[in-house]
Amino acid sequence: MKVLHISGARSWGGNEQQLIYLIQELKKYNVVQSLFCYESTPLFEIVQNLDIQVIAIPYIKPHKKGYRESLKKTVVAHSFDLLHLHTSDSVTGYVLTDLLKGLKTKTVFSKKGVSRKVSFLSKQKYNYRNIDKILCVSKVVYEHFREVLYVKNHSKLCVVYDGVQVEDGSIEVESNIREELNLPEEIKVIGNIANHTKAKDLKTLIKTLDVLVNKKHQKDIHLVQMGEFSKRTQELKDMVLALGLEKYITFVGFRKKASSFLPQFDIYLMTSEREGGPTTVLEAFYKKVAVVSTRVGVVGEAITDGENGFVTSIGDYASLADKIEVLIKDHELKSTFAERSFQNFLNLYTTEKLGAETFKVYREVLN
Repeated sequence: MKVLHISGARSWGGNEQQLIYLIQELKKYNVVQSLFCYESTPLFEIVQNLDIQVIAIPYIKPHKKGYRESLKKTVVAHSFDLLHLHTSDSVTGYVLTDLLKGLKTKTVFSKKGVSRKVSFLSKQKYNYRNIDKILCVSKVVYEHFREVLYVKNHSKLCVVYDGVQVEDGSIEVESNIREELNLPEEIKVIGNIANHTKAKDLKTLIKTLDVLVNKKHQKDIHLVQMGEFSKRTQELKDMVLALGLEKYITFVGFRKKASSFLPQFDIYLMTSEREGGPTTVLEAFYKKVAVVSTRVGVVGEAITDGENGFVTSIGDYASLADKIEVLIKDHELKSTFAERSFQNFLNLYTTEKLGAETFKVYREVLN
């Protein structure tokens, strides 16, 4: 089986890590894989360490003639059995190339997130007749995308969860976060890993901290926010200063292997308003860190509120603060949540499961 992965990613995030995991897992099934991507991107750099053919092109918008010619040339030259689209713009490039040049190759698409709006043109491309299967990262994404597809295409949908890699040994981390930030042992470290985008809703993160510190007088905490800065970063920092929280939060920026810091957190807090996965919650499960999160993506399936973690409505910073306070005061409950979520992870959310379920879809499409 020869598969071409196609990605338009130009930055690094959870979806790109999932693609790397998938490539590694599919090798177990003797899938011959190649990657079509943009050069000089984090994905391009990281995939050099894998035993996989990489066809990289300079950045060209996927609707341009140069993109179509490069993709057509690649598919024809290698006679792939299957194309696997990993980003929305790769769907654009594929649909236009297939319409104008006829790729004549079975195709699947991984849908990782919930879009705020779906334009008329986007709806047309997602309903394109030659996309054979759509792999949704959670039931939430499945239900959302079902509304985007015409009824005749509903049978193309399936759910394949993201996975987290079970390591053979311990992963070396960049630093000890307590030492780096000079945090005493009695300080409870609340962690959050999220790039500074609107979907991550980091304003709710700061509002949650405000309730904990200024309303509930929880002074023995420190929030470590890890993620790539953006044009939104300064506004977040200004918000922290306005609320007098500068002693209680540190924006440490982007860190390689950010998930390796998870065991250093006492509690993992996620406040996103839109997610597909998110992988970081699953990674927290694996590292046995109790999770408090908004109900987005796979969270509603992976966490039963009050049984293996806490879940709140999107934007409900008061409830998030209440539930963090419970875990700060109840160490036994925090440990129970962590252990139950770890078992949940082993059953459903490993990269081994991701590879097996994806390969099953490939076989179904090709047969």
